[in-house]
Amino acid sequence: MYPICYPLPVVNSATRGPKTTSNPDEPRRELHTELLEQLGLDITSHDLPVGKVVTLEELEADYGASRSVIREVVRVLESEGLVTLRRRVGVVVQPTANWNLFSPQIIRWRLASAARINQLRSLMEVRVAVEPEAARLAAMRSRRADAGDLMAVAGQLWVAGEEADLNEFLKIDIKFHQLVLASSGNDFFARLGSVVSEMLVGRHAVGLNSAPELRALQLHVDVASAIQRGAADDAYANMREVMRRTMDELTPLLESEATKS
Repeated sequence: MYPICYPLPVVNSATRGPKTTSNPDEPRRELHTELLEQLGLDITSHDLPVGKVVTLEELEADYGASRSVIREVVRVLESEGLVTLRRRVGVVVQPTANWNLFSPQIIRWRLASAARINQLRSLMEVRVAVEPEAARLAAMRSRRADAGDLMAVAGQLWVAGEEADLNEFLKIDIKFHQLVLASSGNDFFARLGSVVSEMLVGRHAVGLNSAPELRALQLHVDVASAIQRGAADDAYANMREVMRRTMDELTPLLESEATKS
């Protein structure tokens, strides 16, 4: 099964001070991960705004980490397009257009920010555009064994849904949609499996995790059956309906967010 990594809590950078630890022998990797998570969240939530320049010395003081750990973290953030490191200037926060928006790490950070609902909408729009076509291609291209695996997963999904085991349902739902993308025979679609995983976990985290309706369970079985039968149009139509219902679940949250703004 796939691990569930719930979004980090939103952090107010105004209350952030130098990090301390009760264990002076804390492993370097743990400190690296902690600092990466904090800086990534600060940037993606715009607590560190676009164009903000901070020096390595300032980061050392603010986060209580060594220069070498700071440099390692900055390199990771730079590889994701979040910052650039300029000689004699410092670390410069980059605009959203430069970010690797399909990075699972960035998706998770953005889903932990105050703008998580809009992020869910954007991710859902990607799924609406891609997953029905992935199902259609899977019906045309998938191997019989892969189609059989998908039917088995649809059955497991039905059981978890009927038992209202929401955590188990989430894990199996992730596996189902990743299998459809992988079975499409399109390498680009397959790479979106991690995006779908973070999207589904994000929905779970904002409360869209009620027991699935019988119709939703049946639609997943219908998608798998159509793919197994090689019925491309049926696979497309059924997955399109799955996506429509998922978007409908998100609409009240989007409307509520619009009212607040």
